[in-house]
Amino acid sequence: MGKTMAEKILSKKSNTSAKAGDLVVAQVDLAMGQDGTTPLAIRSFEEMGGKGVFDPDRIILVIDHNAPSPLEMVSRLHDSMRNFSQKYGVKLFDVGCGVCHELMVAQGLVVPGDLVIGADSHTCTYGALGAFSTGVGSTELAAVMIGGKLWFKVPETIKVNLVGQLPPGVFSKDVILHLAGKLGADGATYRSLEFYGPVIDNLEVEERLTISNMAVEVGAKTGLIPPDEKTIAWVKQRSKREFEPVYADSDAHYIDTITLDCSSLSPQIALPHRVDQVSSVEEINQEIPIQEAFLGTCTNGRAKDIEVAARILTGKKIDPRVRLIVAPASREIFMQAVKAGWVEAIVEAGGTFVTPGCGPCVGTHQGVPGDGWNVISTANRNFKGRMGNNQAFIYLGSPATVAASALEGKIADPRKYLEG
Repeated sequence: MGKTMAEKILSKKSNTSAKAGDLVVAQVDLAMGQDGTTPLAIRSFEEMGGKGVFDPDRIILVIDHNAPSPLEMVSRLHDSMRNFSQKYGVKLFDVGCGVCHELMVAQGLVVPGDLVIGADSHTCTYGALGAFSTGVGSTELAAVMIGGKLWFKVPETIKVNLVGQLPPGVFSKDVILHLAGKLGADGATYRSLEFYGPVIDNLEVEERLTISNMAVEVGAKTGLIPPDEKTIAWVKQRSKREFEPVYADSDAHYIDTITLDCSSLSPQIALPHRVDQVSSVEEINQEIPIQEAFLGTCTNGRAKDIEVAARILTGKKIDPRVRLIVAPASREIFMQAVKAGWVEAIVEAGGTFVTPGCGPCVGTHQGVPGDGWNVISTANRNFKGRMGNNQAFIYLGSPATVAASALEGKIADPRKYLEG
């Protein structure tokens, strides 16, 4: 019996012949922490008696969740990260650099075949490059920073075939929301997802990152996409690291196989307060007014996301009752948006840009909604209180859906703005 991608990567990194269900101790290629989790990891590092890190080039710290700092207490936590970085020679991306998951891939840090852990649940994003990447707790991050290894239970794998062709106005975010609706929020708990099919083949790498990013929203440990020529070329443009892509064997064992025909898929909306409570935009049979629209996050804050919003908003004005907030996923993406004229188009339409980073997504400082507000967001989560107010209602959709909804002041179908 052959092996899945997860089995192969964990076998290689543990120097064993690992199969689903096995426990292995594996060498980690990269460890990442953000400012919501790293301060605790630093404290745990010290409590464990850490005197040094296993490899400063393989540890990445990012200040993105509360950036710039909104409170003096947070400023102290940020300084603890800066001090740790300086003391041990660890790479730090400071305020304004962008979201950790965008930086890890766009800066060429992750390559196909890697085993990556991050003290953030959406570390699974890097599966789009063919890396086994998964979220861990702060104490696990501390242990890896010291020793470079961690134990893993090798997950079973679900094979997901995405067939057909996406219709105009439908995007990778709609695909993964549709899958979440089918699988449920715990439908792939502690399993790996492997994505295949013509829909995946036709997506750009940026769009595939959206798919893998939300694997954790159905409980998955990671969401792997086999590297094709498109992926390999994308990585080689950004990284000088040597790498060997990993692919599943033709006779690999899958615990389940799911096939979704996306040919007739329409824009999808996740309704409050569950990511798996998904309806098509046509199925929403009442007008849902919105007070805030948010474009950004590690899911959909990339260049293509801002570009499609600008395309919809150019020459128009958003509804005056709506606050449209845009948080680019990185400084580089923001500069690209400036040079392309997308920022001007969105600002002239009534939108507001905030510092590249997580922004309103985590609800710690920027863009906290008011009581009873409806928010349409490109984020990956919409549970109660996610954006900082448990009296608000968060709907999830694609960047195009967010832009169209900001225009109309209600949840709207973006397809009519993208015709032709």
